[in-house]
Amino acid sequence: MSLAPARPVRAVRPGACLGLVAPAGPAEFDQAAAHAWAGAHGYRLKIFAGATQKQGYLAGDDAVRLADLHGAFLDPEVAAILCVRGGYGSPRLLDKIDYGLIRRHPKPFVGYSDLTALHQALWLETGLVGFHGPMLRPDLLTPRLAPTQTLFLRMLRGELGTGSVIAHPLDWPLATLRGGMAEGRLVGGNLTMIGASLGTPWAIDTRHAVLFIEDVNEPLFRIDRTLNQLRLAGKFDGLRAVLLGDVAKVELEPLFALVQETFSPLGIPVLAGWRSGHCDPNLTLPLGALVVLDADRQTLTLAQDITS
Repeated sequence: MSLAPARPVRAVRPGACLGLVAPAGPAEFDQAAAHAWAGAHGYRLKIFAGATQKQGYLAGDDAVRLADLHGAFLDPEVAAILCVRGGYGSPRLLDKIDYGLIRRHPKPFVGYSDLTALHQALWLETGLVGFHGPMLRPDLLTPRLAPTQTLFLRMLRGELGTGSVIAHPLDWPLATLRGGMAEGRLVGGNLTMIGASLGTPWAIDTRHAVLFIEDVNEPLFRIDRTLNQLRLAGKFDGLRAVLLGDVAKVELEPLFALVQETFSPLGIPVLAGWRSGHCDPNLTLPLGALVVLDADRQTLTLAQDITS
C-alpha cells in the first residue's frame, strides 16, 4: 500500500523568530540566556506569557496555555514553535484546540515527553510533520552533546529531505533485535502518553507505521503493561517496524528481551538503542513523515521531504 506523505512544514531560515510556549509543566529558566541561545544560532525568540508562569504542576491555567498555543501558530512573526519542557498538561488541551487555525497556519512544532499527546493530535487533525525534538529547559539551555542541537537545527533549517539518512552517532551502538527493512509513517513518542491516548479521539494511529517509543522513570513491568495494552487495543495490527528509543533508568538486557518477546510474533524489523527521548544526545525525529527503517544496516532514511 502506497502512503500519502505528511504535509511538510516551512523551513526556518536564519533571522526568523521562534515562539516559546509551555503547553505542559512549568520550568524556571533564564530569559536572557534563552534569547542569547536563539541569537547565537541566528534566530530571534518570542516568549509567550504562559512560558514563565506556574500553577501547581501546570505552566499557567488551561486558558493561558491554550491561548499561547493558538497565538504562536497565529502570529505571523513566529516561524516555528518550541516548548519549554514536558511534565504534564498537554492532554488537558486536546478537546479545546482550534485545529482549523493550525491547519491554516502550519509551522514546525517541537517537543517530546508529555508533548507526545499534542504531536498525535496535531498529526491526526492536520497531517503536518511534527518534530520530536529538544525543548528549552532540559536540552537547549542545559549542556548537551553536539548531536542534540546539530540534528535539530539541520531539520529545522530544511537541510534534510527525501533520501537523507538521519545519522545516529557511532558512539552509541544500535542493536538489531530483528532484521529486515520496512517503509512506513513514523509515529509515536513517549510510551506512557501513547498508552494514555487509547480510548480518546486522538489515540495513536499505527496502521502502516514505524512505531517509535521512548520513556523515563517507568520500571520494566510498566513498560510491559503499556505495550500489552497497545497490543490488546489492536495497535500492532498493520505495524511495519519498531524503533526503540531511550528508556531511561531501565537495564538494556531485560528491556531488549521484553521488546523482542512483544514484537517477534509480528515478524517485523526492530531496531533498538536509538538516542531520542530523555537522554543525551537527544536526536530529533520527524513524526508523521514517511521513513525507511533498515534494521540490518541500522539506518533510518527519509522517504519524503519534511520541509518546504
